[in-house]
Amino acid sequence: MNIMASETDRPRPFIGALAGLLAGAVAVGVGQFVASLGAQNSSPVIAVGSSAIGLAPPAVKNFAISAFGSDDKIALLTGIYVLLGIYAAVVGVLGNRRLNYGLTGIAAFAAVGLAAAATRPGANAGYVIPTLIAAAASAITLILLLRNIPARPQPASTTEKTTSPKPTPPAGKKPSQPASKKPAQPAGQKPAPPGGDWWKPGASSPPRPSATRPVYPDQQRRAFLITGTAAAATAVAGGVAARVFAERGAVTHARADLRFPAPKLLLADRLPSGSDLQIPGLSSFITPNSSFYRVDTAIVLPQVPPENWTLRIHGMVEREIEISFDQLLHRPLIETYVTLCCVSNPVAGPYVGNARWLGASLADLIREARPRAGADQILSTSTDGYTSGTPVQTVLDGRDALLAVAMNGQPLPVEHGFPARMVVPGLYGYVSATKWVTDLKLTTFRAESSYWSQRGWLQQAPVKTESRIDVPNGTGPVKAGQTPVAGVAWAQHRGIEAVHVQVDNGPWQEATLATVPGLDTWRQWVWYWDASPGNHLIQARATDKTGYTQTRVQEPPEPNGASGYPQVQVTVQ
Repeated sequence: MNIMASETDRPRPFIGALAGLLAGAVAVGVGQFVASLGAQNSSPVIAVGSSAIGLAPPAVKNFAISAFGSDDKIALLTGIYVLLGIYAAVVGVLGNRRLNYGLTGIAAFAAVGLAAAATRPGANAGYVIPTLIAAAASAITLILLLRNIPARPQPASTTEKTTSPKPTPPAGKKPSQPASKKPAQPAGQKPAPPGGDWWKPGASSPPRPSATRPVYPDQQRRAFLITGTAAAATAVAGGVAARVFAERGAVTHARADLRFPAPKLLLADRLPSGSDLQIPGLSSFITPNSSFYRVDTAIVLPQVPPENWTLRIHGMVEREIEISFDQLLHRPLIETYVTLCCVSNPVAGPYVGNARWLGASLADLIREARPRAGADQILSTSTDGYTSGTPVQTVLDGRDALLAVAMNGQPLPVEHGFPARMVVPGLYGYVSATKWVTDLKLTTFRAESSYWSQRGWLQQAPVKTESRIDVPNGTGPVKAGQTPVAGVAWAQHRGIEAVHVQVDNGPWQEATLATVPGLDTWRQWVWYWDASPGNHLIQARATDKTGYTQTRVQEPPEPNGASGYPQVQVTVQ
């Protein structure tokens, strides 16, 4: 008696998982390609990633920033792709057992992608198209692959054995010799080839239960390999095409062709002598664009052509304003140095930098709109939907708050907000430094909350007086004798008055300060230490021009910025 069909048709999980992975790759490639023809944020993976950023609690965001820095978006996308790969493999295994299971898994993937895409800022009906087409392509791929996975036959050892008793020969008669086990070959028919491997050409149809190794039809093997190759090629082609279309829509050429008028107010014409102490390992006074920190919520950098950019000022104003980029450039421009700092920066962290900014006065634009009584918040919105809330009074108090268009003598890099962004000295970036800004709404803090305020961060966040030790950095031994202890300190729009250094709980020693062009930049400092052999703890503290001295109380970044003395453990030899 032959083995049962349910055992003979037992599926191969590994091949099912491979089919699922290929179907998932097709979904990603096709989704990215279709999205590249419209809004990149409508890509299923990008939409899900953006939603994940929005839904993640502050503790998770802080961990991502501290662990991965500016590579946090790459880490997020890598995690999404890994999870998607696992999910796709499971869908393939389940689909190989029953096709409806696999199609249900694809439908669930589509539902998540549709929900994420439909809730993107500025989403329209077209945002759901990439996910729908990607899901359809994935389902077709999975069906074509699964239908060509041959069954795996059961080894002969599991066949049922007959229960009929053997006949007993008559007494005195020898039992007849058993007939040959090899069945007679019909005339004109060639012997069947031995069992083979499905992955090898020429494999024959599965033999009867006497086989001990699985064999698969050559036709199905070829069909699976052809379909799988086509699926992989589709996934790769979709990703490459999406990149090509994205690059065509990039603003690289627009940035290169941009020319700015001479600034009317030049506060950054020439740095005062001694602004940079030129100590190896010490952060330079001007942070290069390439190494300036980046912390934002954008997975895909917005590509906004200058000719398509407009800024709207509305809300609690007497006069609504809308200006183009060309009109912005024809306003009186200001060039000045401003240090920016992220609220997620830990004590002595890297998320702070100083640059030369060119832009129009933000205060002048707000005054032209004539804010109504009671308006205390400028709710700024980025082209990707990010929002930030800036105190109106801070912008209007005389500091050089800018709608910036250039950074260190170049058009804003795309990752830093091209074509225009906000720069407000003295406030943490999450309440003052909106990139790709397109909308300013005058409102109240009570009526509306911005992106990070909705997640527990304080609505008004002045930068704290802080310092950092750059030299020595504690990564290697220091030679005995006189050695520089140097770093930077910042208290934007208050200015740094003094920095003191302490070694091993000894007396505080006053450092020498570099010169600065104004109150809104960080300040380099250095103290020369007569280092003795052994292990030492170095601490620093800054005092701003209001007389406030940096606190030793250690506090985490949330909800309004980290605090505490920077410390470095040093071994002197």
